Amino acid sequence: MDDETIEQRVAARLARQSLLTRKNPPAVFVFVVEEDALRRVVGNKTVMREQLENLLACSRRRNVELQIMPTTRGAHSGPMVLLESADRTRQVYIEAQDVVTVRTAPNEVSEFWLRYGMLRTQALNTEESSRFIERMTGEL
Repeated sequence: MDDETIEQRVAARLARQSLLTRKNPPAVFVFVVEEDALRRVVGNKTVMREQLENLLACSRRRNVELQIMPTTRGAHSGPMVLLESADRTRQVYIEAQDVVTVRTAPNEVSEFWLRYGMLRTQALNTEESSRFIERMTGEL
């Protein structure tokens, strides 16, 4: 990627992150994160520690829930973003290798929400997830 594209993507990501920290957050965010994503080394130990500490700080916000999916739980549904508007309209956003798909058909959306429910039951609960991240941070 060229420098301009990289800068645009970083700016977009930072803008999305600001949704978590607004004084009056517009939404509730629930994340199920695969353990391997936390173990993938980016930078050095200091960078990794800061990333994990940032995750913990975010997970303590009243509008954020974070659950870790242990690798030992085996195969499960892939990445997806489930959205529900103020009027309760639901959508599914899927992105893979620069291909974006948005699903709005109720029968399709319902399938993804069912998968999401199953993921949440397989993942560690929020307290277990926080302890898991704290242990990982201590190991660095």
